[in-house]
Amino acid sequence: MELKFASHCSYQIRYHMVMCLKYRKLLLRQNNYVDSLRIILEEIGERYWFAFDEIGTDGDHVHVFVGAAPKWSPSRIMQVVKSVSARQMFSEYPALRKQLWGGEYWSDGGYIGTVGEGTTESIVRKYIQEQGSEREKELYSQLKLFKF
Repeated sequence: MELKFASHCSYQIRYHMVMCLKYRKLLLRQNNYVDSLRIILEEIGERYWFAFDEIGTDGDHVHVFVGAAPKWSPSRIMQVVKSVSARQMFSEYPALRKQLWGGEYWSDGGYIGTVGEGTTESIVRKYIQEQGSEREKELYSQLKLFKF
């Protein structure tokens, strides 16, 4: 993790964020949706000066490893990412609105963790890269009660 500089400060801030699709629908198993979401997140990064270091998905949720300047609170970063990506996905794929009954792309809430002494950057990167692996799919399938 590198040290970044702004006009009046230097910082080294990274967050591990997890955002779930509404109703935990398994819509992110299709490559076109995943590729579009990656492109959208990269565009958001360019527009808002967020640094998306890793992006991973496991079908019904997305893990991102993102850095931002200290002026951005973690909840505001998640709000921007979720609102802009949802609008873009619905405009590119109008059929998604029918699959997500209420017309919302993301579930309310999410997970935000910081990278610090206990959780290192390499641990978070490896975890995100392993999303969708066979080991994760086996663990996830054991916890399912039913499929939508």
